[in-house]
Amino acid sequence: MKHVESGPKKNGNLFACALASGSKGNCLYVSDGDTALLIDAGLSGVEIERRLAVHDIDPRSLTAILISHEHSDHIQGAGVFARRYQLPVYISRETWRAAGTFLGKIETYRYFECGSGFVIGELDIHPFSLSHDAADPAGFTFTRSGLKIGLATDLGVATTMVKENLKGCQVLILEANHDPEMLIEGRYPWPVKQRIKGRTGHLSNNDTRQLLAELKHDGLAHVVLAHLSHENNTCEKALSVAGEALGVSHTTLSVALQHRCGELIQI
Repeated sequence: MKHVESGPKKNGNLFACALASGSKGNCLYVSDGDTALLIDAGLSGVEIERRLAVHDIDPRSLTAILISHEHSDHIQGAGVFARRYQLPVYISRETWRAAGTFLGKIETYRYFECGSGFVIGELDIHPFSLSHDAADPAGFTFTRSGLKIGLATDLGVATTMVKENLKGCQVLILEANHDPEMLIEGRYPWPVKQRIKGRTGHLSNNDTRQLLAELKHDGLAHVVLAHLSHENNTCEKALSVAGEALGVSHTTLSVALQHRCGELIQI
């Protein structure tokens, strides 16, 4: 496939953009200006194309798709998009088995294991295990030339392993799924509420504040709060609570939205 010059240009920087985040679809773009990745593809192929176009990114410039876990809001567009643009899909074997036939026929699968790093182009990628009700859920870090982006969404508890992997990032994309009071008082059935607030569910705003308090450092430039619940959270609540961990600092704090492409972050 012919390489297409599109989107961020190679200049020694890393780039990240939350194309979509939430229970209706998740997709993250990460690039070093040469290698360009989608992490999850939980939107339709047409919608992914539309959101990439916001930042003048041609889908033909993409290198691969990484899959964090098999839930439909993370993979529903992956098969179509991989076939359309002849992209390899990086996935753990357990996640591939759990996805079953949902992804359809894909020409190239490349399997990774949580805890074992791999390289795509000049990007060092390290997948690590998360506590979530999926077969083999993964968070990721992306590193090049001392720059590091960390991604951890869809987890019920931030384990020591999660914290160790996310140390030293310049950009963090972290789940802030729900406000505990809104969840308990909301309309969800009690079993669903238990799942969400359990150890294999989703992080609350309070959990994320505690995690950020442990991860913050002078080099942390951007924090993006992700996977906010439409029913059980608000942007204002998430920003207020998570912001308590950062205090007065130079770190930019923002929210990844479900229905609108986020900014293209450069470090």
